[in-house]
This record gives sequence, structure tokens and C-alpha cells, in this order.
Amino acid sequence: MTRTEENLKAAFIGESQARNKYDYFAKVAKSEGHPFIAKVFEETALNEMQHAKDEFKKLNGIGDTAANLKTAMDGEEYETTTMYPEFADIADEEGLPEIARMFRQIAKVEEHHRQRYEKLLEQLQNGTLYKRDEPIHWKCMKCGYVHYGTEPPAKCPSCQHPPEYFEPEDIF
Repeated sequence: MTRTEENLKAAFIGESQARNKYDYFAKVAKSEGHPFIAKVFEETALNEMQHAKDEFKKLNGIGDTAANLKTAMDGEEYETTTMYPEFADIADEEGLPEIARMFRQIAKVEEHHRQRYEKLLEQLQNGTLYKRDEPIHWKCMKCGYVHYGTEPPAKCPSCQHPPEYFEPEDIF
């Protein structure tokens, strides 16, 4: 890896962390009655997100949807099987059982994320993302309209969005 690649990775990590911190800081500013300061934090968070995206793109970190799902699955697998279990063990060794428990609970959530990405990738690859053998509920992500059937409607009867805007209930 070149030094520039290392710098891009470090910059991506830093910008990503800054974006999250500023989102959290904005919520505090709002709750303390400072909406203008919250707006500045929110705006800066969006700027940081763009910087991170630009850096990640230079690292060829963004592929097509199938590649992105696979990358996401791999990341969640690592967090589930390696990262969080190791972090939990260290917290236990250091006498921090609450943090160890938190890490173990997060690992369970990460496993759910991995399973969901895996299911989406499978459905994307076999053409069943918007089609089921048995009827399910499909919810329009724009207006909340709920449809029951083996596939979403050709367009939302409420807001007219296409079927791709319908979220299947079996992905949660």
C-alpha cells in the first residue's frame, strides 16, 4: 500500500468519525436550545460525509449494489466473529463487565445486519428482490402505504412511486 493510500484510509476514518460526532453534537445543541449551533454542526457533518465519500471513492471502496452488499456482509462478519468478541474479552479481563456485555450485544446486532445483507444479495442475484412465492406486506418508503401481495404494486396507489420504493416486511 502506498503512503497516499494509507493517507486516504486515515482521512476516510477521520472524516467518518467527525461526521458522526457532529451529528451527536447537533442533537445536544438542539436539546440545549441552540438551533443555530445545531445547524452549523449538521451542515459540517454533511461536508465531512462528502469528504469521506470522495476519499473512499479514491480507494475504490464503492462498487455496484451486489459488490457493496458483499463488502458489507464481510465487514459485519468480522465484527460479529472477531472484533466484538475480542473487545468483550478484553473488557472482561479489565474488569469492565458492562462494556463487555455491550460489545456482546452489539455483536448480535451485527450478525442480524450480516444476515440481512446476505438475504438481500441472494434475492438481488436470483431476481426475487421484488417478488415472493407467498404474499407478504410491502410498505412504501415514501408515504407509508402498505400493500399485501406476492410483489409490490406497479406504482403506489397513494403517492405514485414505483415498486422499487416498497420495502418487504421479511427483510427486517
